[in-house]
Amino acid sequence: MVSLKSLLVITATFQSIVAIPHARPFEQWKRQSGTSNTTSTQVDLGYEIYEGVANSSTGLNTFKGIRYAAAPVGDLRWQPPQSPESNRSAVISAAKQGPICPQSSRAMPGAETSGITGSEDCLFLNVYAPQNATDLPVLVYIHGGGYGQGAATSDMSSMINANNDSFVAVVIQYRLGAFGFLAGDEVYRNGIVNAGIRDQLFALQWVQAYIELFGGDPSQVTIAGESAGAGSVMLLDIAYGGTLGTSLFVNSITASPYLPQQYHYKDWVPSQSYYSFAMAAGCPPTWAYGNSSQTIFECLISQSTGTLQNASALVSQSGTFGSWAFLPVTDDVFIPSTPSKALVERKLNGLNHLSGNNAQEGDIFTTQNITTENDLVAWIRLVFPLFTQDDIAKLLYYYPSSNISDSSDGLTEFATNGTAGPTLLNVSQTATGHQQRAQAIYGETTFVCPSYWLAEAYNARGRTGYKYQYSVPVALHGSDLAAYFGPPTANTGPDFVLAFQRIWGNFITTGDPSISASIASGSASNGTSASGLEDWPVFAMWDPRMANLNQTGGMAESVDLFNETGVLDGNATVYLGPGQMNDIALVDAYSWEGGRGKRCDFWLSVAAIVPE
Repeated sequence: MVSLKSLLVITATFQSIVAIPHARPFEQWKRQSGTSNTTSTQVDLGYEIYEGVANSSTGLNTFKGIRYAAAPVGDLRWQPPQSPESNRSAVISAAKQGPICPQSSRAMPGAETSGITGSEDCLFLNVYAPQNATDLPVLVYIHGGGYGQGAATSDMSSMINANNDSFVAVVIQYRLGAFGFLAGDEVYRNGIVNAGIRDQLFALQWVQAYIELFGGDPSQVTIAGESAGAGSVMLLDIAYGGTLGTSLFVNSITASPYLPQQYHYKDWVPSQSYYSFAMAAGCPPTWAYGNSSQTIFECLISQSTGTLQNASALVSQSGTFGSWAFLPVTDDVFIPSTPSKALVERKLNGLNHLSGNNAQEGDIFTTQNITTENDLVAWIRLVFPLFTQDDIAKLLYYYPSSNISDSSDGLTEFATNGTAGPTLLNVSQTATGHQQRAQAIYGETTFVCPSYWLAEAYNARGRTGYKYQYSVPVALHGSDLAAYFGPPTANTGPDFVLAFQRIWGNFITTGDPSISASIASGSASNGTSASGLEDWPVFAMWDPRMANLNQTGGMAESVDLFNETGVLDGNATVYLGPGQMNDIALVDAYSWEGGRGKRCDFWLSVAAIVPE
């Protein structure tokens, strides 16, 4: 008689195989690979043999530029990723980064439309493994960049070393811009939408097949990312309606999860982006310029990489300020719903989740010319085109204005403390008044509230969810990267970086981010006072506590934020060592910044018309 436990295992395995196309894509090569011909820096993958680099200073073996999928070029454009072909004529050096994917910048002043380097043959990954590693947990990191920019260039050495070489790390690349996120009915019928996320899934299957050769345990995988990388993690968390279980990963980490408006693949917005892209690439619809023997899709397949790169950049830069044109879409199967809907229904993969946001997420994505409430309303209409007048009125109710209309009224820009005094609704280190209201609106709907929803969604059905905020000034979007990757920078002291790296490391290795009082306090404090993170509480509606990660002390210094080709202008105050001390504590995330929890509830209530 089959036990209930055995039945659940059989069912989960069957669901995983049925749900994922090409569920065992590397099986033919895995049978040929093995450890018999593998040295400490040479790994035989069956289809290729790689020679890595032993780093004496870090104690890690690094393998860069490992091919995990065939080049998605020619007829493989906008198709599912395919297994690599055999190439065993020579041992391949894994000492250098593989080619990066074609890049596509966002809509902002000064963005370039040409001269963007990249290769479509870019489906490579890097591995960082402690020497003599055996059955260690695995971190798979997905880079950010708005689904249009970035590469697998993050160095994982410092984080691994800070955690006593207790895990193996993998950093992956995936198709970007129109190459990875072109959508529309014709793409769906002739290939796939969400190709970039499908690349990520394929890389996770590669990890399952090969990570043991690097000393990793495929049953203890954590996926993580920042910004669009965190948005990707969120989509992998809900992929196939949560039917993957723990077949590809057990834990997930989202740092500032990017949730732009996610349309259905046949909706007007992605369809118009498809036609605009086709026109820019020299593939106009037949109804526009007469008859043609080619479909638009066939024409796009025939175009050069450079032509498509420039078309992707041109279309993306024509959108609203700070946005990208080519983004994930709901496709009914792989991504069966919007994230907000899936998270409410708790249709999730994996068991444990750690989610974070930065204090000032929206600044660099918001146009910097909002000085009156009329300006704010005009901006809202542009960014949220489905909002009615009633929706806008309700939004303004949740994001009220103080008596301060703009910085000319004399309010000094400063970092709020989250619990008392002025809130992020009206002041930050980069703006005040209506400008700051817009930045708060964009930051919370796009990055912060998705972080809340993720942490809360995982606190049910045998799962756990944890939440933090990165608040070290100036806590703009992306400023946290240096803190967990290390090494310490001028405004993040060594105690803070160690604490942040241990939070991630403990979660990767145990599924629990709790850190000791001594690590939370840091050596500079000369004490081990409790922070509450010794037994980090799960994030729940009935107990919405999160860790606020900040510092005190240091010497104040004014720094320039961005130049004329960037998004922000002016300066802000940062605090530099010596004298920096950790200020890490649990706070009420629901009442934080004047009731952020209520505002996130509002965004959830209007998610269908955002959509997100």
